[in-house]
Amino acid sequence: MTPSWIALGAYAVVVAAAFVRSRPYGIFAAIVLMFPTLVGNALRDDLAPFGPVVTYAQLVTCIHFGALLVRPALRPRWFRALVSIPGLWFCAACLLGFPWAIWAAAGGDPIASWLPFAIATLGLYESLVTRRERVDLVLDGLDYGELARQTGSVTRRSLDSNTSPLRSDRALRIVQITDPHLGPFMSVARLREICRRAVEQDPDLILITGDLMTMESHDVAVVTEALAPLAKLPGRVFACHGNHDHEARAVVANAYATHGITLLIDALASVTTPAGVVQIVGADFVWRNRGEHLAALAGRFPREPAASGGTAPLRLWLLHDPGAFRHLPEGDADLVLSGHTHGGQVGLVSLGLNGTFLSAVSSIPDHGLWARGTDRLYVHRANGHYGFPIRLGVPAEESVVYVWRGSR
Repeated sequence: MTPSWIALGAYAVVVAAAFVRSRPYGIFAAIVLMFPTLVGNALRDDLAPFGPVVTYAQLVTCIHFGALLVRPALRPRWFRALVSIPGLWFCAACLLGFPWAIWAAAGGDPIASWLPFAIATLGLYESLVTRRERVDLVLDGLDYGELARQTGSVTRRSLDSNTSPLRSDRALRIVQITDPHLGPFMSVARLREICRRAVEQDPDLILITGDLMTMESHDVAVVTEALAPLAKLPGRVFACHGNHDHEARAVVANAYATHGITLLIDALASVTTPAGVVQIVGADFVWRNRGEHLAALAGRFPREPAASGGTAPLRLWLLHDPGAFRHLPEGDADLVLSGHTHGGQVGLVSLGLNGTFLSAVSSIPDHGLWARGTDRLYVHRANGHYGFPIRLGVPAEESVVYVWRGSR
């Protein structure tokens, strides 16, 4: 049997088993595994002498998805290293290489067919490392604008331009953890290290804005172990739900409770920090009627007034999806912290430019600082990602955010 037929046979077995489990999962497996199977077969000869590597990658891709059918679970290091990571890397490469495969199937010569595999290798590297940085946010109280009030538009603000002299004496120091997505590319050990380094920074607050898991990590013991270092900062760690947290709410709730992490599900916390009193509103993740949901939440938990002779408490919102920022009642948030977009995931951020694939095809804030009127939004580029390792030019973020208050 030729390598191409071996790959087709493995594809057929896994897809058939997926349809036995459920029709939606069968359709998902058929589409996802189509790329490594057909693109790999189309480019196998052109990639010689790497033909055996192509066959190996096709098989481990099928094994990875087949293992999810048997038991979705976070696999041991050897399995991730030999099966999951190379398999998902090959999926990403074949997705990128689809145009080359079509050209080859049409009888053309797929010139530089190695290129999508090189790009996927860069994406794999950027999926396994995190950029550590400091972010300074100046809440200058300036109004960006009338057009935003009329249209609900949101504008990008440059972090480099935040030079307002109207700063508080003491910045609020925040470490945001978002979208780690425990799975093949985010092991328990890696997330523990991210949490440990967060605690070492001794921030005023650690704020988790959702999406702890993938379908492999719906296990309370796994999530609890990964978050263990955060127990060293009782009363300083708060979280909201992301969309993937809804897949295993009890797992998330139990892990947070074990470590004294306050989960805000449409709830408010008021915290006294060295930088002053901070109101934290945690919004649950919703797809529909977001405007009504956020308006009701703002009405239920209004701003605290300023104390006599003082300033009003800083008001933070934890809002997993930055696309919902424009639905927030105007003036209700000094600063909103979001994740969800993984920074746009493909773009030119590594080159010092803001452009990403997400910003090219949508108006959803992808990363960095944004403004609507006097409200500010900071979109974290995420600690991890979900699915294929196509994180290109948008490095994962591990930052300490200094929030400086101006006049308001």
